[in-house]
Amino acid sequence: MSQVRQRQGGDNKLKVGEKTIHEEKRKESKTPNEDEETKKKVVVSPGRDKQISNAVLFFLTVSSFITRFWNIGYPAEVVFDEVHFGKFASYYLQRTYYFDVHPPLAKLMFAGVGWLLGYDGHYLFENIGEDYIKNNVPYIGLRILPATLGALLVPIAYLIMIESGYPIITAAFAAGLVLFDNALITQTRLILLDAMLVFFMLCTLYSYIRFYKLRLREFTLDWWFWLVVTGVSLSLTTSVKMVGLFTFATIGVAVLVDLWELLDIQRGLTMRQFRRHFFARSIGLIFTPLAIYLFWFYLHFAILNTSGPGDDFMSPEFQETLHGNIMTFQSHDIRFNDTITIKHKDTSVFLHSHLDKYPLRYDDGRISSQGQQITGYPHEDSNNYWRVKPAIPFFDQERPENDVIKHGDYILLEHVNSLSHLLTHDVASPLMPTNQEFTTISVDDDSRYNETMFQVLIVNGEPDTKWRTKASHFRLVHYDTKVALWTHDAPLPDWAYKQQEVNGNKNNLEKSNYWFANEIIGKNVTEDVQPKKPTRELAFLRKFVELQRLMISHNSGLTKPHPYSTGPINWPFLVRGISFWTKDSTREQIYLLGNPFTWWIGVGALAVFVGVTAADAVSRRRGILPIIDPVRNRLYNSAGFFFIGWFFHYIPFFLMGRSLFLHHYLPAVICSYLLAAAVFNFMFVNSINYPISASATKKKITRVVLTAGVGVMTILFGIALLGIASVFYIFFAPLTYGTPGLDVSGVLNRKWLETWDFHFAK
Repeated sequence: MSQVRQRQGGDNKLKVGEKTIHEEKRKESKTPNEDEETKKKVVVSPGRDKQISNAVLFFLTVSSFITRFWNIGYPAEVVFDEVHFGKFASYYLQRTYYFDVHPPLAKLMFAGVGWLLGYDGHYLFENIGEDYIKNNVPYIGLRILPATLGALLVPIAYLIMIESGYPIITAAFAAGLVLFDNALITQTRLILLDAMLVFFMLCTLYSYIRFYKLRLREFTLDWWFWLVVTGVSLSLTTSVKMVGLFTFATIGVAVLVDLWELLDIQRGLTMRQFRRHFFARSIGLIFTPLAIYLFWFYLHFAILNTSGPGDDFMSPEFQETLHGNIMTFQSHDIRFNDTITIKHKDTSVFLHSHLDKYPLRYDDGRISSQGQQITGYPHEDSNNYWRVKPAIPFFDQERPENDVIKHGDYILLEHVNSLSHLLTHDVASPLMPTNQEFTTISVDDDSRYNETMFQVLIVNGEPDTKWRTKASHFRLVHYDTKVALWTHDAPLPDWAYKQQEVNGNKNNLEKSNYWFANEIIGKNVTEDVQPKKPTRELAFLRKFVELQRLMISHNSGLTKPHPYSTGPINWPFLVRGISFWTKDSTREQIYLLGNPFTWWIGVGALAVFVGVTAADAVSRRRGILPIIDPVRNRLYNSAGFFFIGWFFHYIPFFLMGRSLFLHHYLPAVICSYLLAAAVFNFMFVNSINYPISASATKKKITRVVLTAGVGVMTILFGIALLGIASVFYIFFAPLTYGTPGLDVSGVLNRKWLETWDFHFAK
């Protein structure tokens, strides 16, 4: 590292402003030759020998393709989440609507490859371990797509470091860490999304670095090109997974810092020029990505035009846009005095009642009304039948008695088998004291008529919107107390046969209050009782907004425990992996586990970066300048950029409540590898030009010999580190590729942590 310089005497007492003045004077006092000499001491040119650089890049790229493509056809069975993403590709090829929490780009890419290979989407990837060959699936072709993008991660990492101004050894070190990472290999040679995600993320970092290097050639064709390419890459990243927004955050911070520097009056920019910079970045990094992101969803809706398994997630209006959807031929207008069944949208239970009463006292000592029980029942039964009657005080006598019910109408629901009206009142429900009990009262008893009236509020309904079976989601809001009919999946005790509790929700606007009329009893759905409707047209933006809302909602709702889910605190230390696939007969297993050596190098680099920058900040507060400016600028700007990338691709997961897995750390681990190479450069490559004694500096040959000697040692040290990484990669390769199978001792030798739940350890 550079020689530590410290102010002496009175200089130690300089004020902050005076410190800046002195530093400026030192800069001004240097001759051009001195500046050039300083640069020579700390900077090793990254591209003096293009041929060597290209040779290294070629070797790394070929090695990367070998590690990703080796035995890619094995296993010829469905592995881990191929059950999801292979299935979605098949749905595209069948044009069958499905629902997924991730944006469509990567799945469209898989479908495109399948289409080129002549695959028709006949196979639906139902279970892990099913045979691809028996089902005539071109699985190798589908796997080649992520394997190719996964292999390209290595050369892109190399080019990122080269474009950042680092020498060949540093760039090769970063690429080597990516090359020998077992987790990246496992995840990017299967029909999964992460190869696309990480590939587009690295393309974004590379493009932005190329754009930033042109900051002194602003608004040139090259400048605009790399700005737009950065925006396109950002959009492609987010179009694979929503976590691509973390890449937006990374670039966003860099852009804000850049704009803040441009705003400095000493840069000489007028406000008009600054606004031009601001709007250019807005076009390139906001509007361009948004347009591309919207395009993939437009294509998604255009292809998936046929009813499928995703229908139930969508609104009735959306479902009516799909060919063959039940809404288009099994939906009927509901009229007064029709008998219907009513189902809860979220839990799919019928609104049900039977002659049994609530107990006098519940287990917690509370007293009930002892009225007739109202429950949620999952099976078809005559006790699910309700006759819809008009509420007399609100019924226009000029309307026919069998008029179609519309949004906002008031009704009574008569339970057919018990001849009683549905009622709710200010009595606590059995399981939730904060909610109201639902019960019934005899149709002959008019004394509590107000408590039996409910208003039908159709979701997105207008005053003339008709209430229809299947097609209309609605809320049933009580006239007297304004609570909404609601249920949840908690079962009642034995006295209610463990059926689902139904009660009155005081927050009547919640979406969990949605129900729909399932059918009209006695009406044959095959009867042509009304003209068949054409497929409904719905504006693209309305469909887009609805799907985005559902994607976010369901993604955050993925809280169900999984045997291989782990918390973010465990990921950098490889506390636990994921079992992707096993085969008992040959004792083979694919287990997602990073290369421990490279992952722990990444953790160490993060610690060194934080420690060095913190120590530098503290030292400078005391007037000590431990790092010379060119080295410090690179450490803060370039390594700092990679650190921000790691931070935004890792820390937000601590705020998520959904189930998380080790593969969520892969974008962050790539950033940690880039940072590790930058730290390697800071610690070892810059040291090639440590200042030496004054007498030695006068002897040019001595300088050349010492510099060359330290340089060779640094290169050998970097190669040694990558050599160790390759040994670790080979050692864990049987778990990466699933073959060859390991005996018990082989499994136990690789089980360094008890939390690594390998199979066949006994």
